Amino acid sequence: MHTFGSRLNFNPHVHILVSMGGMKESGEWKTYDFIPFTMLRKQWQTAVLKFIRRSLNEEQKSKVQPLLQATYKENAEGFYVYAPKQRGKIQIQLKYIGRYMRRPAIGLNRIVNYDGERVSFKYQDKTSGEEKLETVSVEEFIGRLIKHIPDEQFKLIRHYGIYSRRIKTLSKKLIVIWQKTIRKWLVAAKRLVRRDWSERIKDHTGKDPMECPVCGCYYEYKGGVYPKDGQLIVRYAKESMARDCLERMISYITGNEEEKEKGRKTNTTAPNYCPIQLFGM
Repeated sequence: MHTFGSRLNFNPHVHILVSMGGMKESGEWKTYDFIPFTMLRKQWQTAVLKFIRRSLNEEQKSKVQPLLQATYKENAEGFYVYAPKQRGKIQIQLKYIGRYMRRPAIGLNRIVNYDGERVSFKYQDKTSGEEKLETVSVEEFIGRLIKHIPDEQFKLIRHYGIYSRRIKTLSKKLIVIWQKTIRKWLVAAKRLVRRDWSERIKDHTGKDPMECPVCGCYYEYKGGVYPKDGQLIVRYAKESMARDCLERMISYITGNEEEKEKGRKTNTTAPNYCPIQLFGM
C-alpha cells in the first residue's frame, strides 16, 4: 500500500500482484489470462466503502452515510483500477516491482533545487502526462513528507492466497506436486520429439515402414546417404560393410552422372540428388 501521490499529496492506493492462475483441490494448476476489470472496479468500490462503514460507530455512520451514498453515485463505474498489459520480459518487470514496492515517497533524483528556504521538485502530472515542477517552502515539503511515514508495526505489504504465511507449508507441497506433474509432461514431450522417422510414419499411417509388406519380415536399417552442397555423403552407416556398399552406390550414381555430362553442354547447376536409405533383412 502507498499513501502518496506524485506531488507528495495524500493519495492512498494499493498495488496488487496476482498470480495468473491457482491450484485446484486436486493439485492441478489452473491458468487464466483474463481479468474482468469492469467487475473488479465495482467490487473494489464495494469492498472499500463497506470496510469504512464497518469501522464506524453508530453516531459516525449517521454522519458519514450520506457521503458514502454520494460516493456510489459519483463513481457509477466503480473506483479506478489501472491494469496495463504486460510489457517486456518478466524478469525485468519483477526487478522493477521489487524496487517499486519499497520505494520512498520521493526519490533524490526528483529534487531539483534547495536553497535553504525552498525546495523545488519535479513530478509527473497524471492528467496531462507531462513532467512539471513545483516549489514549496521547507516546512511545507517536510509536512507533506512526514504524512507518509507509517505507524510503528504497520504492515504496508500483505500476502494472501498461495502467498499467505498461514498456508506457506501447504503452498510448498502443492507447488512440488505441480512441478512433478509438469516434469512428467516434459519427459513425455521429449520422448515424443525423440521418436525416429519410422515411429512417426507408423503413428501417422498405421503401417510399420520397417516391415516387408510381402513376407512380413522386418528390415534392419543399415545406413543412409544424403545430399550436401551438391554431393552425396554417407551420413550414417551401421557397420563397415554397410559403409562400403553405400560408397559404391555413390560412385555408381555420380559416375553415371559424369558420363551423362560428357554429352551435354557445360551446366553450372549442381545435380539434384535425393536421400538413399540402405536396409537389410
